[in-house]
Amino acid sequence: MSSFKNFDSDKFWGRRRLLQAGLGSAALTGAAGSYYWLDQRSHQPVRVPPLPVDTPTYGNGVNPMQALRDFDYGTVKQENGRTIREFRIIAGTTPLQLNSAVSYVTWNYNGRVPGPTLRAREGDRIRVLFLNQGGHAHTMHFHGIHPSNMDGVRPISNDKAFIYEFDAVPYGLHLYHCHIAPVTRHIGKGLHGMLIIDPKEGRPPADEIVLVMNAYDINDKKRNDLYAFNGLPHYYMHHPIPIYKNQLVRVYLLNMVEFDPALTFHIHANFFRVYPTGMVLKPAYEADVITMGTAERHILEFAYPYAGKYMFHPHQDAIAEAGCMGLFDVISQNS
Repeated sequence: MSSFKNFDSDKFWGRRRLLQAGLGSAALTGAAGSYYWLDQRSHQPVRVPPLPVDTPTYGNGVNPMQALRDFDYGTVKQENGRTIREFRIIAGTTPLQLNSAVSYVTWNYNGRVPGPTLRAREGDRIRVLFLNQGGHAHTMHFHGIHPSNMDGVRPISNDKAFIYEFDAVPYGLHLYHCHIAPVTRHIGKGLHGMLIIDPKEGRPPADEIVLVMNAYDINDKKRNDLYAFNGLPHYYMHHPIPIYKNQLVRVYLLNMVEFDPALTFHIHANFFRVYPTGMVLKPAYEADVITMGTAERHILEFAYPYAGKYMFHPHQDAIAEAGCMGLFDVISQNS
């Protein structure tokens, strides 16, 4: 009790208020500066850090570090005054080393999980030459607007081919996946990918990154054992994603996790602007955690004002610890 006898509460609270006022002003200044950057400088040239070299694939057809910024724009043709984007997709079967103990046989598109990130511009004509060499009946079902005969629900037998063709509408962040029953099994084994349709007027320049959340039910018990971003558990924890400080980053985020009704996505030490389903040009709100059901997707934009390593992951800790966790390595542009 003696330590409180000489305690001057007026002086203490006076100093505390001053400190709080000073710290509060600094915090507000920093936040305002960060958002000012996003508002005023988003049309500046984009710089993308060089990718780390010799990062492993563990059997995945595309290195997950490369998959971040790997966009397939197809083979561009002009037919009857229209732009045609022609894509070639092969369904196959490939073993994937998920960790030191687990090798898992995936069903996939073009030998990779997730499949290629297909990209077109609003109003283009999309043509997908699909060949099934996966040993089972498979399809490609695209989310978007198209005729019923292009809906990807009619099975394509093994060693058979089909041409999917439709207009690239509406603009936004969409997806494709196999639609053979049980659909959860076909998606869970790797038959899924992202389709980006850019608005005609485009979006402000940014460092653009693809993150697809997926999971693996190792023993077919309808419960996931391992989770991942872009196909491989814990990959971006061991190999952090380099981004530049004060660089606008645009994340195309897709949840393709079956068996879990919803996943969250959280970034540390920052907030992002949310463009629901990518179908708006102005952000709907800002957050640092977002919740998505299976096949739900959004565009997120942010910039980090401080260098360092920052985690991103679902806020369900068990899912994050089972592989769905990574790091952004924020570096200065003059480093």
